Amino acid sequence: MRQAFHEQLDSMFLDLAGICRSVETAVSLATDALLTGDAATAEKVISADVEIDRARERVEDSAFLLLSLQQPVASDLRTVVAALRMVSELERMGDLSVHVAKIARLRVPNLAVPDEVRPTIERMAQVAEEMVGRVSTIIVDRDVDEALALVHADEEMDQLRRSSFADMLSTDWSHGVEAAVDVALLGRYYERIADHAVSVANRVIFVVTGENPRSVDASS
Repeated sequence: MRQAFHEQLDSMFLDLAGICRSVETAVSLATDALLTGDAATAEKVISADVEIDRARERVEDSAFLLLSLQQPVASDLRTVVAALRMVSELERMGDLSVHVAKIARLRVPNLAVPDEVRPTIERMAQVAEEMVGRVSTIIVDRDVDEALALVHADEEMDQLRRSSFADMLSTDWSHGVEAAVDVALLGRYYERIADHAVSVANRVIFVVTGENPRSVDASS
């Protein structure tokens, strides 16, 4: 009975990793739509989000079924509860990708990102996508060291966010309020994707160690 229970837990984590890979694709395609002004690609991201929502529902159903049919010990209960929280974070990352795609679609046939801030936005998008990709591996392997490394990697995203604000507040900004709002929102969306990735990594640390990630980091 316990073996079957743990096999179901492992299957649920594989499902989480699958959702994470779908989110990674969504981030990549949304960025492509943003930087190229491709309305069709933007629509693809928006339409595909329903699949991420359905996958979240399947994970939730599996978790609630496990809780109702089994009597999990403390460590197993911790894992199931963490999975429920992780799937919510992953779904939100998908939603944020949709927000990026909607800004891209709104500005077609023009581009939402002015040339001078394009390198910063491109790098933010790259960092966000890389972090999401690393999270899927962290989930499957339950790799505490890699999860801790991801937490530190978020620092670059914070620096890029500050850089984008500096560009918008510069006296050289000549693109008006609308473009400034777009850039501010895009920066926020990519930053939040990274934040959610860190949160998922922290939950993996908690599943494996039963400790707050800051405690694990302090003792290493």
